[in-house]
Amino acid sequence: MEKIEPDERDAGRDSLVLRLLEEMREQRKAYREELLLGAGERRTVHRWNMALKAVLIIGPLAGAAMYFATATGFSFGPFGDVIGVVEIKGEIKDGALASADKIVPAIEAAFKSSRVKQIVLKIDSPGGAPVEAERIISALVTYKQKYPKPVTAVIGNLGASAAYMAAMHADRIVAGRYSLVGSIGAILAPWQLDKAIGQLKVSQRVYTSGRLKAFLNPFTPLTEDSDAKATELVNKVGGAFVQDLQQQRGSHLKADVDYGTGEVWSGMEAKALGLVDEIGTIETVVGAQTTLKEFNFGPRDEGFASLGGRLVGAIFSAVSDAQTRSAIQLQ
Repeated sequence: MEKIEPDERDAGRDSLVLRLLEEMREQRKAYREELLLGAGERRTVHRWNMALKAVLIIGPLAGAAMYFATATGFSFGPFGDVIGVVEIKGEIKDGALASADKIVPAIEAAFKSSRVKQIVLKIDSPGGAPVEAERIISALVTYKQKYPKPVTAVIGNLGASAAYMAAMHADRIVAGRYSLVGSIGAILAPWQLDKAIGQLKVSQRVYTSGRLKAFLNPFTPLTEDSDAKATELVNKVGGAFVQDLQQQRGSHLKADVDYGTGEVWSGMEAKALGLVDEIGTIETVVGAQTTLKEFNFGPRDEGFASLGGRLVGAIFSAVSDAQTRSAIQLQ
């Protein structure tokens, strides 16, 4: 048996220790790399979790915000040169979609936007309250003077009375062949219920400071003075309408035509009478501008918010109708 010298044994131990130290270093290095890899994976997983939460939470919230913003009349844009469309749809009266409170802000936004190169009034309305129409016209005239832009009124199915009054203040009026145009005049249609309640042995006692203070009261008999006053009132308002027509479109109108009869005409007849300038539709007007797209400024129905308004309106429709008939209308 070969004898191992002390120096050789020491060298063997040193070599073994060095190998053990090297293995320990390798293990520590591998452990550190594993820790770093695990931390990186955890960070990646955390980022993906945050991104998923953002999609699941922020996405629906942003979508809901955009929906309600659109439903309440807010619109994004325009982002390029456009034709700004403002709609006058339905009866022109306080609280309606075609009220001055809704249409005037749309007109203002269209005129103030530097992206809007032309404005179109898209009209489909039987008319309504003269003061509401007056406010719309006033805004149209004011903003047109401040921000000069060409304005075209396009009449769809119906452009009558107060709606036509608004159209008269555009630079040109376009109507379809089968559009109904006109109804220039005023109407006052209160209920007369004194005979009905008389059959029930019921009467209303009315005290007034003047003989005509209650001339529109439906529960008292109609007098000659009341009848004369009502007739005078509608004649004055209707006459003012005809005078406004002469001022706005006098050069286009035919001579010896009574425009204040309250009748409506087809689009073709209205063009022959000088009430409209061209025969066409919203598509022909917008489509003629190949370089400009249409951008709708509303006003829009207010989505869920309008449901309550429609419900309340249905509940009180009878009362509202009675009040409306007691007020002068341009219809």
